[in-house]
Amino acid sequence: MAKYLLLKHYRGAPAPVNNVPMDQWSPEEISAHVQYMNDFAARLEKTGEFVDGQALAPEGEWVRYDGEGRPPVTDGPFAETKDLIAGWMIIDVDNYERAVELAGELSAAPGAGGKPIHEWLELRPFYGVTPTITE
Repeated sequence: MAKYLLLKHYRGAPAPVNNVPMDQWSPEEISAHVQYMNDFAARLEKTGEFVDGQALAPEGEWVRYDGEGRPPVTDGPFAETKDLIAGWMIIDVDNYERAVELAGELSAAPGAGGKPIHEWLELRPFYGVTPTITE
C-alpha cells in the first residue's frame, strides 16, 4: 500500500469547471458538498483506503525560527497557506492508478447548482513512495 495526499486548494490551481466560490453557495449546496466528501471518506474507510482528512479554517500564518533567544517570526513575503489550501485527505492505496481514480472521483463533489465542481486536486505521494504504473 502507498499513501497519497490529496490537497484541495482555495486558489492557485487551475480554475475548476464549476468555478463559483464557496462563499457564494447556498447553505444547501455547502451541505451537499460536505456530505459528498463524508460519504466518499466513509466508503474508503470500508475498503481500508482512507487514512485521514480535514477541512482547514481560513485563519493561519507562516512561522519560522529567527535565531537563538529571538521570538519566532510570523508571516513574510509568501502566498498565505490559509489562502491556498482548503483541506486535505490521506489515502492508502495499492497503486498510483487507484490514487488517480479516487482523486478524480473526489473532484466531482457538487458545488453551485448541485453540479460537479471538477476541481483540480493536487495528488502527492508521501516521501519514499515512487508512483508506478501497473500494467
